[in-house]
Amino acid sequence: MSADGPTQPGPPPQAGGLPSSEELARERVLCDRAHAGDRAALGQLLRQYGPRLFRAVLLPRLGSRAAAEEALSVTYLKVVERFEQFSWQAVGVYPWLRVVALRVALDQLRSRKRETVFQPEDLEREIDRGEREARDAVSSEQHDLLLARQRVVELLGRLHPRYGQALTLRILEERSREECAAALEVSTATFDVVLHRAVAALKKELAREPS
Repeated sequence: MSADGPTQPGPPPQAGGLPSSEELARERVLCDRAHAGDRAALGQLLRQYGPRLFRAVLLPRLGSRAAAEEALSVTYLKVVERFEQFSWQAVGVYPWLRVVALRVALDQLRSRKRETVFQPEDLEREIDRGEREARDAVSSEQHDLLLARQRVVELLGRLHPRYGQALTLRILEERSREECAAALEVSTATFDVVLHRAVAALKKELAREPS
């Protein structure tokens, strides 16, 4: 299974992003089959939710596509090993999968001295909250992405305003280099220098955070 997820999209969610009763019923059937040892059913669940775990849980917290892909593979293995521990919840299987992925990400952060936006203590709080509060998949993804964005904005606010603006334009707003340069009223070459210095300043700020 890859981080790219299924090639065929699943059924669209109910209006408002919440899963319909029919979707939950289908998911529960898959979970029951997986509990009975049906690896194909478990694989279908992982293909459905793997991309969401990757983009909303692992990548923002680990800060590297390679690290997130490795963590997703470990998450898949742990889900296969421990799926008998899962008990059905009214919002489906995703909250349980998310906690498994968070624990894998936490292990990575503890074992590697990496400059990341999130610290192990942040993930510990999220794991505790995730075990107490079960959200549906869409709400969980929105929460995780918003949390990551707020954390990045908080860090950028500690930098020189010009560096923060450069990172916001290029990374958060995903503008082209030419658009960023125009916004800062500099040449593209000068913007590249500013962005390089901004990234270096951000790394220094991350290194100052308590481990």
